[in-house]
Amino acid sequence: MKKSRSPVEVFSLSFLDVISCAFGAVVMLILLAKNGEVGDYSQEANVADISETILALSEAQTTVETLEAELRAQAARLQGAQHDGASNSTEAQQLEVKVARAQRDLQELTDQASGLEDTLAQRQQAAISVGDAPKRDTEVGGIPVDSDYVIFIVDTSGSMKSMWNKVTSSVNEVLNNHPEVKGFQVMSDNGDYLFAGSAGKWRADNTAQRNMTIRIMQSWRGSSNSSPVEGIETALRTYGPSTNSLALYVFGDDYSGGSYDVTLANINRLNTNTSGKKIARIHAIGFRKAKRSLGRDSLQFATLMTEVARRNNGTFISK
Repeated sequence: MKKSRSPVEVFSLSFLDVISCAFGAVVMLILLAKNGEVGDYSQEANVADISETILALSEAQTTVETLEAELRAQAARLQGAQHDGASNSTEAQQLEVKVARAQRDLQELTDQASGLEDTLAQRQQAAISVGDAPKRDTEVGGIPVDSDYVIFIVDTSGSMKSMWNKVTSSVNEVLNNHPEVKGFQVMSDNGDYLFAGSAGKWRADNTAQRNMTIRIMQSWRGSSNSSPVEGIETALRTYGPSTNSLALYVFGDDYSGGSYDVTLANINRLNTNTSGKKIARIHAIGFRKAKRSLGRDSLQFATLMTEVARRNNGTFISK
């Protein structure tokens, strides 16, 4: 007789135990995985690295932009410097052209001055003439030495002192070309006297007096404003009314005074007597340093004294 088998139950207690254990194991694994340390290659680590990279990239871009701005500024300055350099080069070329033109003009003026110096030298050779000349020789600039009284009006400024030996030698030369006078006097262009004690008087004419005058002049320290007008006017006011035959010799190298017209009018008024005749001959001798062209002040002196001499029966010559 066959034994009957009991039916097999799939979901028996043992099976459920195994399943429960397996499920518990999975749960434990999940819990352990969540509570474990984050590895180097976790998602959060990757996000942090990316953030840092983005920040560094942003900073790098800012630095690049700053450097680009500085580079543009440097380029602008370089371009400006190049422009200024080109401008300076153009100005330098223009100045070179102007300098060359000025040199040509200077050479032309030098040639003209040389010609004038030759003419003056020729006139100076005939500048002194002895005798009674009613009018000056306008062709040769002759200076008549027929006056009984002579006054020397000498510029004592620094520029004249630099060639003082030449000045005193010229005074001595003119004085010696007057064979004999009744009296003479020496004044500065300001109207101050070489011999203060003889103001308004005449120095006696003799060899001793002439020699002493030149010797004292060598160390004369008179003041000056580089204008002969005061000396001329003082001489005419002081000696003109009481002197019949008078000559004024003006020695100078420049003129710092005012209007020519006013000066000429004042001198003409003081040098004209009641009968309308001239009281004194007024001569002038202009000086300048050797090898030096006439400056503006020297030209003004020459212009003024040429006209003064012309209007007062005198002569202007240049040394």
